[in-house]
Amino acid sequence: LIILGTKYIFINGKAHKMKNTVSKISVQKSHTRRMTTIGLMTALICIIAPFSIPIPVSPVPISLTNFVIFIIVCVLGTKDATICVILYLLLGAAGLPVFSSFSGGLAKLAGPTGGYLIGFIFLALIQGFLTEKASGNNFAAVAGMILGMAVCYIFGTAWLAWQMEQNFFAALTIGVLPYLPGDAAKIIIAAVAGPKLRTAVRKQPF
Repeated sequence: LIILGTKYIFINGKAHKMKNTVSKISVQKSHTRRMTTIGLMTALICIIAPFSIPIPVSPVPISLTNFVIFIIVCVLGTKDATICVILYLLLGAAGLPVFSSFSGGLAKLAGPTGGYLIGFIFLALIQGFLTEKASGNNFAAVAGMILGMAVCYIFGTAWLAWQMEQNFFAALTIGVLPYLPGDAAKIIIAAVAGPKLRTAVRKQPF
């Protein structure tokens, strides 16, 4: 690489305008950083989601999957966080043991808890949308988590009711109510930690 003045550089014997070359390099670095971050965050879901605690009154186990998604939406925003969730679901559907209790496969996704898994897509979209519309407003971020989980719960409970041949309210009793206190705690922690983690991740050189 030979620099001539401030306007041109030679790369492999060819002259290029400095401004255009620097711009292209910047775009490439930004793209690489984005792909790396998406990959790491998808891996984070895959690592944490399988760890779960089954409870006797419900086929839905206690897990930290929604908490990880809360954090990832805070860090990456709507689009990239949603990509992470979709990649996670595709990996699980392909058979990797990334769902609760280290399970995987289409049977798990189509089973009683599959609606809650698919509902995580709605969680990422809704939380991200409200958070980005009111940038810097922590109340909006919390509202996004609550509304996103509500839609996830409605979709998942309807699915659970159909799978178990129960009415919606019976499915709600076993699929949602036991988890509300834990989810409230997750939302509070994510609202505090999410912005700090976003700042820390954006400072990383990768």
